Amino acid sequence: MTSRSLGAVQTAVPAGGLWPGFGARFEALIDGEREALPLWLPVALGAGIALWFTLPWAGQRLAMGLALAGLGGALVVLRTRWPAALLLMAALGMAAAEVRDRTVAHRVLVERTIVRIDARVLAVEPRAAREQLRLVLALDDPALPERVRVSLRGVAAERAQALPGLAEGARVQLRAMLMPPMGPAVPGGYDAARALWFEGVGATGIVLGRVDVVEAAPAPDGISAWMAAARRRLNARILAAVPGEAGAVAAVFVTGDRGAVPLETAAAVRDSGLAHLLSISGLHMAVVVGGVIFLVRRLVGLWPWMALRLPVRALAMLCGAVAGLGYTLLAGGEVPTVRSLLATLIVLLGLVAGRDAISLRLLGAAAVIILLARPEVLMGPSFQMSFAAVAAIIALYEAPATKAALAPREDAGVLRRLGHGVVALVATGLVAEMVLAPIGLFHFQQSGLFGVGANLLAIPLASFAIMPALGLGLVGDALGLGAVAFAPAGWAVMLLLDIAYATAGLPGAVSRLPVMPVLAFPLLALGGLWLVLWRTRLRLGGVPLVAAGAMLALFGTPPDLLVSRDGRHVALVLESGELAFLRPRTGEYLRDSWGAAVAGDGQGRAFDDLPGMDCSRDACLGMVGRLTLFATRSHDWLPQATMEPACTAADIVVSERRLPDWCAARWLRLDRTALTERGAVAVWLRTGKVVGARDGLGDHRWR
Repeated sequence: MTSRSLGAVQTAVPAGGLWPGFGARFEALIDGEREALPLWLPVALGAGIALWFTLPWAGQRLAMGLALAGLGGALVVLRTRWPAALLLMAALGMAAAEVRDRTVAHRVLVERTIVRIDARVLAVEPRAAREQLRLVLALDDPALPERVRVSLRGVAAERAQALPGLAEGARVQLRAMLMPPMGPAVPGGYDAARALWFEGVGATGIVLGRVDVVEAAPAPDGISAWMAAARRRLNARILAAVPGEAGAVAAVFVTGDRGAVPLETAAAVRDSGLAHLLSISGLHMAVVVGGVIFLVRRLVGLWPWMALRLPVRALAMLCGAVAGLGYTLLAGGEVPTVRSLLATLIVLLGLVAGRDAISLRLLGAAAVIILLARPEVLMGPSFQMSFAAVAAIIALYEAPATKAALAPREDAGVLRRLGHGVVALVATGLVAEMVLAPIGLFHFQQSGLFGVGANLLAIPLASFAIMPALGLGLVGDALGLGAVAFAPAGWAVMLLLDIAYATAGLPGAVSRLPVMPVLAFPLLALGGLWLVLWRTRLRLGGVPLVAAGAMLALFGTPPDLLVSRDGRHVALVLESGELAFLRPRTGEYLRDSWGAAVAGDGQGRAFDDLPGMDCSRDACLGMVGRLTLFATRSHDWLPQATMEPACTAADIVVSERRLPDWCAARWLRLDRTALTERGAVAVWLRTGKVVGARDGLGDHRWR
């Protein structure tokens, strides 16, 4: 912020008045935060992106974008520069989201259909833990989406994987049941339809019968195809060399393929706070790039002639950047990996330019690049968690109090330095957990409580034992000596899993909250950014924001009734917190999603077992709180003489069918017509609040 703009701020406040001297105090306060002002530019960019996703209608988005740009331009003319920059960055965020949305535009399936497909295979994704094989297919049929994702299960998946030539580039024929991408299972939950829209997938489905390979996959052509083939070979080699669940986790560290990780293992790793280890991201990239830089500098240092004539530091960082790029390609270029690579490259450029190894400005630059290229990642937990944790840790170590407490002293002994290191690790873990917990609770309705201790053990183990051993194993494998290093790698992975299981098994290891109210997470996010980015006492303004968000989240009331988007499934939240299901055979995915939404486990009873609920094969009628619920649960048509009295007596009617006009509930009717418009619905019976998953979606294209 320039002195001219500061002057403009000061003159805008009249002398005297209600708060004499306020202008001077405000000027002094902002002047003390001069270095922190640019850090709010990435925040403004993200706010614009969030606005684009939040505003339901195209007209609203256009009006808001023009208003931000116009006001920002006016402030530029008035030479009020940093507020103008924030507004223009927000407008840029909205524009970036709109451009990205138009760039990926594609056809989306509207209704469930069974079709015969002739398609080109874009990806083959084995999911051994679920006994599934997933295919991403490119279709040429103008009546269908350009890209679909289908799954084979059980024996069909095993047979398909054994087909010769089934790989990226092969042409296949199959019969499949295709469905529109599924929206949130509960309002405010994970929106698979939005994620698939930005991946270019317009339908998902299940393969019916067999897959016929009519044209085998060609030989790998190009770096992407070659890397995909290398990734499959490496994955198979690691699974063969390191048996069991240890091999499945070891493969994640090298190729990023999580398909073979058993579900119970993934759950233990998640509940112990170690889920970041099952996604190639910052830690893995830091180990690979840092390891290459260390090796290059040491190797070049062994040759004094070269060490004296070459810029060793820059050369080592160039090699590290190349290694990071190769690792990203090998891991399939997933979003967390690409994000980590970009952040790493920016850090390396900063080091070459003589800047600090890592700072909030470098982190902000990485965020800007990523958000401009892929605005949609802002809405996902991966981006939020990684950047929030790193920003909080950097702010911790940039704080004067932390520098004074943990600064190394020349006269310190070994034990004192070791103690400082342990304190630093604990402080780092605590800060990371504090900022990650709200994000985990918002997206997954749960968060691990003992992640700090688990990470203190697991991160050094992964960094200094697992990844080096796997690297040596892959190098030794070319010489026929891979088993020498793969065996210790397997032992280290098993030790890591023992830590995960032990931590996840502790009493109270996982805290759960129901779905947060709408305002809770924005308040927590803004309050956290306020605390992290400002440097002076101005940061204390974030405390009431965080407190308000936490109060809303902690005292939020879970819904009393949940209805699936197709009306087939209904769940009632009992006073004990247990769920009761209309259909006893409700699927595991829906049970887990609804259980998380009400801070439960998804296990429950059937409507048939509830007192006061009268159920037949076709429908259930009974009291839910002070209201009467009537819900159908069979495909058989009920005669009007039987159904109309039940509809008339019910306050709430739920059905997967389109109900006739004479079936009118006294308060709320959720049939196929209503649910097509609103999506999954949550009902608060005590207050009469009804929220649909699509209520705020407007005309966003993934609808």
